[in-house]
Amino acid sequence: MKTIYVIRHAKSSWDAPNLTDHERPLIDKGIQRTALVTGFLVKHNIKIGLIISSDAVRAFETAKLIAAAIGYPVGNIKTDRRIYQESLDSVYKVISEVSPKIDSIMIVGHNPTLTNFVNDFLEEEIDELPTSAIVSISFETDDWQGIEGQKPVINFLITPKSLKNAIL
Repeated sequence: MKTIYVIRHAKSSWDAPNLTDHERPLIDKGIQRTALVTGFLVKHNIKIGLIISSDAVRAFETAKLIAAAIGYPVGNIKTDRRIYQESLDSVYKVISEVSPKIDSIMIVGHNPTLTNFVNDFLEEEIDELPTSAIVSISFETDDWQGIEGQKPVINFLITPKSLKNAIL
C-alpha cells in the first residue's frame, strides 16, 4: 500500500513587487490555515515517509511548517524544481522515482498542476485545490511507478475552511 498526501502551499504574499513568483513568502493567514491542517494530521497520527516540496519559497515554507508539526525532520525535506509550475507528467515522474521502501509521501506544490493531479483520482473533480488543502490518496501497489492505472482510495480531502467550520 502506498499513500500520497498532496498539499497546495499556504497563502503567500503578492505585496513585494521586487520578488519573483518563485521567491514569494507565506503570509500570516497562510501560516494560520496551515496550522489547522497540521492539527488534523497530528490528531490522526499521520506519519510521512518522505516530504517532497517544490523549491519555491512558499511551498518549502509550507513543507517546513508541516514537517515540524508532525515530527518529520525538516532537514530531510527533499526539494524538486520539477514540482514548481511544471506539467502533470513531471509530478508523476517525481513520484515514480521514490524508493519502493517508502510507503507514504507528501507532495507540496502549486496549482493548477496539483488540482489536475488529484482530479486524476477523484470521482468528482474539484475546480481548484485551495491553499493549504490536503488530499490523501492510497493505492494497492508495492511500487510508486504502479500508481498510474490503479484504482485509488481517497482517504480524505480537507481544507482549512472545512476544518474551521468543523471546529465551530
